[in-house]
Amino acid sequence: MTTLRRVAGKLGALLLTLFLASLLVFFSRFLVPGDPVSFLLRGRKPSPEAVAQVTAQYGLDLPPWQQYLNWLTGVLQGDFGRSLQYRQDVSQVIGDRLPVTLGLVVMAGTMIAIVGLTAGIVASLNRGKVLDRAVLIGLTVLGAIPSFVGSIVLIAIFAVQLGWFPSFGSGEGFWDTIYHLVLPSIALAIVFVVLVGKVTRSSMVEQLGREHVEVATSRGLKRGTVIRRHVFRNSIGPILTVSGVLVAGLLVASSIVEAAFGLAGIGSLLVASVDRLDFPVVQAIVLLIVTAFVVVNAIIDVLEPWIDPRAAAGAGAR
Repeated sequence: MTTLRRVAGKLGALLLTLFLASLLVFFSRFLVPGDPVSFLLRGRKPSPEAVAQVTAQYGLDLPPWQQYLNWLTGVLQGDFGRSLQYRQDVSQVIGDRLPVTLGLVVMAGTMIAIVGLTAGIVASLNRGKVLDRAVLIGLTVLGAIPSFVGSIVLIAIFAVQLGWFPSFGSGEGFWDTIYHLVLPSIALAIVFVVLVGKVTRSSMVEQLGREHVEVATSRGLKRGTVIRRHVFRNSIGPILTVSGVLVAGLLVASSIVEAAFGLAGIGSLLVASVDRLDFPVVQAIVLLIVTAFVVVNAIIDVLEPWIDPRAAAGAGAR
């Protein structure tokens, strides 16, 4: 019963957060300088009647609160309106580009998990030794490389000089797409590998100094068993918390990488839509990013007690 109440509470908080986010996403466009009608008319000097017709067609003549209700009703039905730039449904415009970004984020996330966790575990198990210092220095150097700089370096070395990977486009077909996304995924993953690696090392070093780990070792348990059951499992909480933050970070940072590699994803679409005052597309993408961030963090909050029993005990004590 306690678990059901906890899940219900998380669901209520999730819905409230998404509602507040929708308010912020929609009404923030009224703070942005520029007029979408001017963009729609492409700099022409139309008659007042033409301006009124375009304004009414896109519902821009309604009070802001009514525009919001109409937009929210459409969103709940999967209708984000029409793009001012492409003259298509926003859902279709985003749907055409979403697979590229999802593929990029999934590949980058896989690299982050493998490399970041491995680096953090290796460093923590060799704390104070040469290997630990080497890993920390390597992570620090990688952390100082912005995504756009990493993209340029990767293109220059592996695409132009060595010719191992393509430098432009997302390819066609499953395997060709993966091949095209290798370099962009590495460029996107670099900074986040550093974050996961350092958090993993810090969390595991803390657990290695705990009394229960020393007791388990003194009882003759194999080192691998101690690390797996008593160190890594108890270190997973901070790592999961960081992973939830990474979701939004990857989606936002993808815009830089997509621009560098000429990928037609939602990141590059967001940048172009902001530049062209295509508010329906901007609102849909921002709401999508916020929703992904909130939902993933809610899932992590629900799953954490099963992964780390201490979290459930702490929640019960409160």
